[in-house]
Amino acid sequence: MDYLYLIVGLALLLAGAEFLVDSSVAIAKRAKISNFIIGLTIVGMGTSAPELFVSISSAITGHGDIALGNVVGSNICNILLILGLTALIFPFNIADTNHKRDIPFCIFASLLVMLCVNDKWMGILQNTISRLDGIVFLLFFIAYMVYVIFGKAKNPQASMQEADEEATSRLEGKAPLLLWVVAAASLAALLFGGNLFLDAARNLARAWGMSEAVISITIVAVGTSLPELITSIVAATKHNTQLALGNIIGSCVFNLLAILGISATISPMVINDINIVDFLVMLLAAVMTYLVTYTFGKKRFDRIEGAIFLAVYVAYTAYLLMR
Repeated sequence: MDYLYLIVGLALLLAGAEFLVDSSVAIAKRAKISNFIIGLTIVGMGTSAPELFVSISSAITGHGDIALGNVVGSNICNILLILGLTALIFPFNIADTNHKRDIPFCIFASLLVMLCVNDKWMGILQNTISRLDGIVFLLFFIAYMVYVIFGKAKNPQASMQEADEEATSRLEGKAPLLLWVVAAASLAALLFGGNLFLDAARNLARAWGMSEAVISITIVAVGTSLPELITSIVAATKHNTQLALGNIIGSCVFNLLAILGISATISPMVINDINIVDFLVMLLAAVMTYLVTYTFGKKRFDRIEGAIFLAVYVAYTAYLLMR
């Protein structure tokens, strides 16, 4: 039955995320929000909703390794697997603001979380994410989003130059009340699906003799990252690369600062099995994204780099399974 619950929970997560994104994009377009902002905020946060509900549920029930492993694994999956596949399908340029502001901030967020979680480096016996850590993460997240949105609003011409095709939604033109009803129903599906998926994954982890850390970084992380994968690949096939890149950057920052911030503020977490290798791979993935702007085609994510990203992801997954 756990396998069935895993599939049903994942299906609810995917359906909930898809309709949440569609309704959010439709609502955002009514307000004439720019394409990259939609990808960075509405779509990025919407596709990260599964990670949000899984991590909050895990933190509340005392499973800190799943809460953190879900975030770390999702970011590794987002960058190495999803950006890698996106570049293989359709190589894309990286805008100056992505290179100078958004990607460096993602690196900073990765480093901040790694330093805050590893309390043992400071002689403390147990690694934790405290309520204070959570509040600090949330403050940085709010400051970043305010800065990004204010910057785009202040310079709309730059926003238009960086945008490619407009984000689309099957719900465009629908009544505002219907859009909000769909968004609310999608959130309900995400909440229920996240709990169902979490319980099944935890039971399977015990049955397979795997630690919760490994199962969260692999099965749970990839499962909850499927909305980002689907959204980015579809965007790439439509040459809507700003939406794809904004989706991944927004999801990674949201995962690290908002999800961990909310989870730890609600219920501080004890971390046991997420080790330094996991954090270093997450940090490496963010740094590799920055280095892409200097290698091969400058400020361009090409197929060779996409293949390298995928190879690193496969190697890391093999390491996890052996661990």
